[in-house]
Amino acid sequence: MSERPLVSCIVPAHNAARYLSQALHSIFRQTYDRTEVIVVDDGSTDETARVIEGHGSKVRALRQANAGPAAARNAGVECARGEFVAFLDADDLWHPAKLARQMECFQQEPGLDLCFAHMRNFWSPEVPSDRRPGGPELLIAWPGRNCSALVARRSAFARVGPFNPALPVGEDGDWLLRGAEAGLRRRTLPGVLVFRRLHEHNLSRRMHRESQDALLGRLKAHLDRGRDV
Repeated sequence: MSERPLVSCIVPAHNAARYLSQALHSIFRQTYDRTEVIVVDDGSTDETARVIEGHGSKVRALRQANAGPAAARNAGVECARGEFVAFLDADDLWHPAKLARQMECFQQEPGLDLCFAHMRNFWSPEVPSDRRPGGPELLIAWPGRNCSALVARRSAFARVGPFNPALPVGEDGDWLLRGAEAGLRRRTLPGVLVFRRLHEHNLSRRMHRESQDALLGRLKAHLDRGRDV
């Protein structure tokens, strides 16, 4: 890459006013500065729109009727101007070096399609200690396989297609399975570059059983398609 490529940072936000500014500031503090920030307000009924407006020209704002995170991500990708896209959930945070390290990986490996980082959970300070289920293992770092840990070439979406808007949760896992079938090349960096906030309203925690069932169904479909090849 002779010129630093533009990275479109896409933030889907539904009733995210409480944490959105912190998420956005973690993008603004990136040491990789060739970015645009797109916030997709997914039909919020709280103060999300006002929070977005408060950041002025630092963000491009889109608004849609509530259609779920997959549709919000798709809307962001459709209007992205960057050669690369990155996603950040509105309650999560990036390490300041996240994009720089991932873009360096793309520079070193020009044929790479996807780059992931490791993640670590943290409890949001307002959650009382007696409302924090799980032990220390909940806070151990793991290789991220979700959107907040991902930087992707935008061309990957032309090959794989958009996120499935019919899925209320787990749309990133479904997309990655389809990406594997399409032969996308991926790498995972060793360091923790994404911090996933645990609070009392996490969508993935509230729909844990549904998410597990959906993932098993998608894995079965993925294996079935492999047998047909």
